Amino acid sequence: MNIALIAHDTKKKLMQNFCIAYRGILSKHELCATGTTGRLVEEVTNLNIRKFLAGHLGGEQQIGAQIEHNEVDLVIFLRDPLTPKSNEPDVNNVVKLCDMYNIPMATNLATAELLVKALDRGDLEWREMYR
Repeated sequence: MNIALIAHDTKKKLMQNFCIAYRGILSKHELCATGTTGRLVEEVTNLNIRKFLAGHLGGEQQIGAQIEHNEVDLVIFLRDPLTPKSNEPDVNNVVKLCDMYNIPMATNLATAELLVKALDRGDLEWREMYR
C-alpha cells in the first residue's frame, strides 16, 4: 500500500512519535510525505520515504496529484485545527480529493492509529481493486 504523510508544524513531533510507534507496520509499505515531514520522520525512524516539496511550496499539491493518479491508498494528515498558519498545507484540498477518490484519511492521532491497525490486519486490501 502507498501511504502519504502530512503534518502541520505543531503536529510534526506527533507524526514522528506515531511513525516510531508503528514503524514495524509502516516499513512494510511505500511511504511518501511532504518535504519537512518526510525528513523529520526519516531522521527518527530510518524509514524510506519519498519526499515531495515542503507543504507550503507545493508538496500538498504533489500528494494531491498522486491521489488523482490513484497512487495513494491511505493519507495521514495530522493537522492543527486551532492554529493553522498561512504557510501550512490546506487540509481542505486533500480532504476533497480523498473524498472524490475514495481514499481513507486520518486527520488526528486516534483515526491514524485505527487506520494503521486496519492496514496491518489487511482490512484495506479492497484498495487493490482500484489499481
